[in-house]
Amino acid sequence: MSSESPPATDDSLVAVVTGATSGIGKAAALQFARKGYRLSLSGRDEAAMARTVKACMDAGLSQRLITTTVGDLREESIAQELVKHTVDKFKRIDVLVNSAGILVSGPVEEANISDLDRVLDVNVRSVVQLTRFAIPHLKSTKGTIVNVSSIAGPCAFPGVSFYCMSKAALDSFTKCLALELAPAGVRVNAVNPGVIVTDVHRRSGMTDEQYTAFLEKGKQTHALGRVGLADEVAEAIYFLASSSSSFTTGQLLTVDGGRGLMTPR
Repeated sequence: MSSESPPATDDSLVAVVTGATSGIGKAAALQFARKGYRLSLSGRDEAAMARTVKACMDAGLSQRLITTTVGDLREESIAQELVKHTVDKFKRIDVLVNSAGILVSGPVEEANISDLDRVLDVNVRSVVQLTRFAIPHLKSTKGTIVNVSSIAGPCAFPGVSFYCMSKAALDSFTKCLALELAPAGVRVNAVNPGVIVTDVHRRSGMTDEQYTAFLEKGKQTHALGRVGLADEVAEAIYFLASSSSSFTTGQLLTVDGGRGLMTPR
């Protein structure tokens, strides 16, 4: 873990983090809290949001420097409110981390087409919608956008076709938007994690036994011999959001333990 930065103040940079109630989004929120950012957090679970806020406070961020928006970002009104609420309270947006996402598993032949609609709505459409609302404010601060994609974007895996499609679309959006916003000084990048220990696979329908076996299999499918942790992805997100990557835009940073390099022999 990186060293801590000075505590946030009323003049600190502002990070908006979606999907902040669990997994990579929560880890990213904690990382920015430790780095002294003011936070605007979004998620659908009010109780889980309260736990994230407490964790950020435990990390040293004053409660008055945290604001939250609870709701489904697929709804235009919620996305608009998140941006408006952030700017009303903090007067600026410096970083947008699009971390909210879902996974639907199963072969295409057996899938319901509504599953495709749902995955694309959450993983792509809602990201584009929120980003559009945030762009004017990011232009004024010459801010940064970090999209949380997946190694499933550039790589193909059976049984998760809709998820792979959604992340490939997000990767393309990242690169195209980077070109659009570069003249305004706004950088746009993505992280592409391998298997990370979060709740996303259980939410897709895996039992505890299946998930345990899946993580064990990860020792063979990742070159480093293990799956990853959300904090490791959060470190990469912060790097892409910070001035440490000031000459980097339109990039897909794989944080996958070598998963994307593996080829069966």
